[in-house]
Amino acid sequence: MYFKATFRNNPKTNKSDWYYRLVESYRNALDEVRQRTMLSVGFLDDLSGDQIDQVQHGINDCLIGQTRLLNDSMVNNYVDCLYQRLIKEKKIDLVTKSSNKDFQTIDLNTIKNKKIREVGAEWISLQAAKQIRIDRYLENRAWTPEEISLAMSHIVSRAIYPASELKTVLFMQENSSICELTGYDANQLTKDRLYQISKKLYAEKEGLEKYLSSTTNELFDLHDNIILYDLTNTYFEGEKRNSRLARYGRSKEKRSDCPLVVLAMVVNVEGFVKYSSIYQGNMSDSKTLCDMIDRLRLATSSSSAKATVVIDAGIATEENLQLILSKGYDYVCVRRSNLKNYKQVSGGSIVRVRDKKNREIELERVLSSTNDMAYYLKVTSPGKGLKEKAMKSQFQQRFEDGLERIAQSLSKKSGIKRFDKVCERVGRLKQKYPSIHRIYQIDIKKDTNEICTHIVWKQSPHLAKEKEERCGVYFLRTNLQENGEELTWKIYNCIRNIESSFRILKTDLDLRPIFHKSDEATQAHLHLGLLAYWIVNTLRHQLRQHGIKSEWREVVRVMNTQKCVTTTMQNIRNQWIVLRRCSEPEEKAQQIYDALQYKYAPFIRKKFVVPKQVFKNQETTQNKIVIRI
Repeated sequence: MYFKATFRNNPKTNKSDWYYRLVESYRNALDEVRQRTMLSVGFLDDLSGDQIDQVQHGINDCLIGQTRLLNDSMVNNYVDCLYQRLIKEKKIDLVTKSSNKDFQTIDLNTIKNKKIREVGAEWISLQAAKQIRIDRYLENRAWTPEEISLAMSHIVSRAIYPASELKTVLFMQENSSICELTGYDANQLTKDRLYQISKKLYAEKEGLEKYLSSTTNELFDLHDNIILYDLTNTYFEGEKRNSRLARYGRSKEKRSDCPLVVLAMVVNVEGFVKYSSIYQGNMSDSKTLCDMIDRLRLATSSSSAKATVVIDAGIATEENLQLILSKGYDYVCVRRSNLKNYKQVSGGSIVRVRDKKNREIELERVLSSTNDMAYYLKVTSPGKGLKEKAMKSQFQQRFEDGLERIAQSLSKKSGIKRFDKVCERVGRLKQKYPSIHRIYQIDIKKDTNEICTHIVWKQSPHLAKEKEERCGVYFLRTNLQENGEELTWKIYNCIRNIESSFRILKTDLDLRPIFHKSDEATQAHLHLGLLAYWIVNTLRHQLRQHGIKSEWREVVRVMNTQKCVTTTMQNIRNQWIVLRRCSEPEEKAQQIYDALQYKYAPFIRKKFVVPKQVFKNQETTQNKIVIRI
């Protein structure tokens, strides 16, 4: 602003004198320079020319927020008076230093949004990773800042977008803001760097698992009184000819046609991993426990010294149970086979509880006729019984249909009639339905030429009735004598937690199938999935405590509604204003943030004011003004 003076008659002196107006220059829509009067100041008889210049400069200093201290009190009074008039008459907007307001005059036609990236799921995952202090461990292991930021980016990406390294690079560069959050240069990202950082993370497996186990125990006040052990397998896409890990075995995904690898895990009741190991694909469940017990990484709490190990029937061999006892642990498991000869405890009673689906379950303590010292709990579940009866009926129908097809082939011209071949077909059918064929009596007739003439089958009423009675009944076994029926049942039900952990790993974190060719890459792939699971379980553990029990994929979907956007616009001074902002979280996302007690956004706003020619020509931005709020 500046003073513009015209000659007028001064009524005080009745003489012609200079009449002053405070004027502002601006450009109109046609890019023409125009002036507008901001204030009519009047005659300044009591000020000299130099003092008028000082008043002019003082007002401009006030407008840009600078304070100029002058020795001339008269000049200061004029500056204050005129500045207050500008505010009072609403010629300018008052923006104090303590205010967050930033007023600009912009051309609406120049507003553009670009570089839109997902930020919500990345932000909570990164905060969880820092909460369990993964970055601090790597820093103590003398990792460089660049390696730490790349590792954190890769782990978080695995948690929210499990894919191959090639697709992960595209996701991190084009869809996600994770590199912006960790500070890693996305332009330097390649799939080979992701392979290398995964292998380097696997080299830290032993120490990192122990560190994270101790950290989560301290963070969430966990005591590891109950330890869950189970294992699963996943299959490879490829032959894996030179692999020492990939072996053919019984696949839990019904992919026994593919080489397998076994992943064994020890977790606590809250689902946090205590220890994990990778075995060959043909390793049986019962042979892995000895190695895991010897290498088990317990928590730092003193109460874990006498932990209770919960295992499933496939691992609960007599040898393994004695091993658990010799190591100083207690155990709870499902008996590998039903008790046939048992008796009720004198004075005992049936305890009725309800499962998560509100179905009634009967618990009864029984004694084995073998006079062993184990504590047996007979569990009768009507709901499970109905399911097993339906499965039994379905398997019976399929078994009889298979026998009928074999019988029909005897009367066909090109059917299989040789006695040995018919017996082979029947044997294969029995192998397919091992739990059903035992209740059938099958009689195969043949003539003197070893040609099968007919097949007759019927059910054994005694065996069929016995199998019917066993539906919905199984037996728990433990060495804990004083716990009681209901507590033993609750302890065993904790095995559902490790089943949930495997489900998250194999479904949400996409550990199956494995496409890697080398064993080193395979182990790094599985370990990276476990590190991502640490983040997922840290988040879900805290959310469950606040009543949010959503699956991980649903949490990611909700959080992906929060985006990070770059908005560009041109102001009245022909400068380009570039704003980088995070969108406000939706209501469901806010509930997740509040439950976790995390910050809503990594930053509120980043502002860049760039001269037009610098921004357009993409030249050096030495004159760029950067404001972070």
